[in-house]
Amino acid sequence: MKLNVGIFFGGFFGALGVLLFLVVFGTDYWLLATEVGKCSESLNDTVEEKVIFHHEGFFWRCWFSGNVDENTDSIWKFWYTNQSPSKNCTHAYLSPFPLLRDKHNSTSYDSAIIYRGFWTVLMLLGVVSVLVASFFIICAAPFASHVLYKAGGGFFIAAGILFSLVVVMYVIWVQAMADLENYINMKKMDCPDFAVYVRYGWSFMLAPIGIFFALLAGMLFLLVGRTIYLHSD
Repeated sequence: MKLNVGIFFGGFFGALGVLLFLVVFGTDYWLLATEVGKCSESLNDTVEEKVIFHHEGFFWRCWFSGNVDENTDSIWKFWYTNQSPSKNCTHAYLSPFPLLRDKHNSTSYDSAIIYRGFWTVLMLLGVVSVLVASFFIICAAPFASHVLYKAGGGFFIAAGILFSLVVVMYVIWVQAMADLENYINMKKMDCPDFAVYVRYGWSFMLAPIGIFFALLAGMLFLLVGRTIYLHSD
């Protein structure tokens, strides 16, 4: 009875982890950025305040324009319920920085591509690990194989560790490598009132939850495998 409970909850948490990892992997809302600027065309003439929204993920980086107040509630409503029907998107690798910018510093640009490459490889390995773990657990169920349960649990834990590294690398990417200060200074040459508001998106927020479920499922399946092994002697 206790073994069946462990298998049930391990499968339940594992399924949640797989679902969350696939959502995180496939959506482009890891980072949300809002550019707000009121630019002067001449000394006595000003243009309407311009707001540009950016969102990025594993595959794509997109941006679109809008006119909303700086009120936080209206900005969040604009993100999720009232987006522009037309968006400009590019592959994330074509612009490896969190915000679009010129590629004047080739060394910095190449370093950003290499760093993003490591981040991409770790994310792909995490997705593959969680899918392999699911395959092992499905195969283990009919035969009650302690080896397959342990292997599945190990892959779930490996997936959790890999995605933990992805999250840590992404935080370092945004906080240390983005160089938003230079980007803002460059924009302020034309728009003195220019400002950038950066926040992590819901795709990023789901990643730690998926990590928790994957690690929990992995530990439960390792315990199940050990229990089956002990009772088989």
